Amino acid sequence: MTATILVVDDEPDLEALVLQKFRKQIRDGAVSFMFAHDGVEALQSIENHPHVDLVVSDINMPRMDGLSLLQKLQEAEDKKSTIIVSAYGDMSNIRTAMNRGAFDFLTKPIDFTDLETTIDKTIRHVEAMREARRRQAEAERAHASLSRYFSPQIASRLAAAGEGDGMEVHWRDVAVIFTDIAGFTSLVENVAPDVLGTLLNEYVGGMTDVVFAHEGTVAKIIGDAIQILFNAPGDQPDYAARAIACAHALDDWAEAFRERWKSKGVNFGATRIGVHAGPALVGNFGGSRFFDYTAYGDTINTAARLEAANKFLGTRICASAVVADGTKAFRGRPVGDLLLRGRSEPLRAYQPLAAAAFEGAATAQYCDAFAKLEAGDAAAMPAFAALIGLHAGDALAGFHLRRLLNGANSARIQLE
Repeated sequence: MTATILVVDDEPDLEALVLQKFRKQIRDGAVSFMFAHDGVEALQSIENHPHVDLVVSDINMPRMDGLSLLQKLQEAEDKKSTIIVSAYGDMSNIRTAMNRGAFDFLTKPIDFTDLETTIDKTIRHVEAMREARRRQAEAERAHASLSRYFSPQIASRLAAAGEGDGMEVHWRDVAVIFTDIAGFTSLVENVAPDVLGTLLNEYVGGMTDVVFAHEGTVAKIIGDAIQILFNAPGDQPDYAARAIACAHALDDWAEAFRERWKSKGVNFGATRIGVHAGPALVGNFGGSRFFDYTAYGDTINTAARLEAANKFLGTRICASAVVADGTKAFRGRPVGDLLLRGRSEPLRAYQPLAAAAFEGAATAQYCDAFAKLEAGDAAAMPAFAALIGLHAGDALAGFHLRRLLNGANSARIQLE
């Protein structure tokens, strides 16, 4: 890199002298010089040539002296490193110059060996400052990019470490949440585009805020569907519990959002949520040109299947036993052993419940009826019927009662 140096001095012979003394460096492309005869001319030169790297300025000059020029340079957004030249023994002006931000000083008559050494030192300082600014700008860009996917805490950590840290594709245990909106296709066809845009942006923004509050990672947003990861990219030993807590918070937020828009005359569907945990292939799959941090594998597919299962079960949240078992003091009720598409073995699933619902008498009554269903006890049918009689809105109990009426006699559930 060629360093551009602006020399500001009203001595007529100085320009020729500088060019002569630095002819080798100029010929080698190490430095180039510009010259001005006072502070006013120097400011105009910098305005015309903002790439100036450093300024070497005398103090005593007509129109604008070196100290006034230094003050102007320090007030500018792009501050120029400045070497002040003063008469020998003029410590008062030198002290003022250093207080105003001069990088270094030289005394007259100029010792050109000393000038060369001081210029070299100042250029190294300028290059170090540029590198620091470049790194800061890269970190800010990385943080802005990462903030679209990760919570502020995780984004800051990744930006500080470098975007490649933890982004490589690798296997790791994760908890996955899939969300989807019931009847979204119909909504798209029947709502005005401007309303739909506002609706969906508010929904995705609010759901993302909930995810980030639980330090989750938004891996994918496809239309109305959101894929969320925990324990990726960083370690979260309590990832199963985080996923369950996040699922509850997402459900609460989505229901409040739904009611708010219903009051405006927009019939927004319920958000269905599936939660599962296990190994997945995680990392940046965007190649060198794009950033696409996501996850693939059977664990991801199973979470999506659990989300879809809510449609048949009448629930809004469906979580696997893997997640339930990994959550300390999990609160929920068993759904059954689901035979999901693409899986050869049944998967025990649960409906997570809020504390008040879990501790209510209806949950105990449901669990008693479900135990009879698991045991193949004929008393399961009247038990579920009695539950429905007391709680007609219990969709999951209604689902099991219909199964029993159609001849089912176990907790194994075949889903389409």
